[in-house]
Amino acid sequence: MQNNVLKDKVEVALEKIREGLRSEGGDIELVRVEGGIVYVKLKGACEGCPMSMLTMKNWVEAVLKKELPEISGVKAA
Repeated sequence: MQNNVLKDKVEVALEKIREGLRSEGGDIELVRVEGGIVYVKLKGACEGCPMSMLTMKNWVEAVLKKELPEISGVKAA
């Protein structure tokens, strides 16, 4: 799959996550997609939250892997 197509699909999936993050004063930014790994940056209230790594693995990564099987992981950028 072309990287731009995959990136667009990741953005669509991230919109579902953004809604929840924004309700808590946070947000997420897609930095890049490289080799099946999605690099994101948590923003706002999420940026310094001690639970940010759990959010990243248990929510962001879980949603992206479920919706896009070609995604193998999510990392902070």
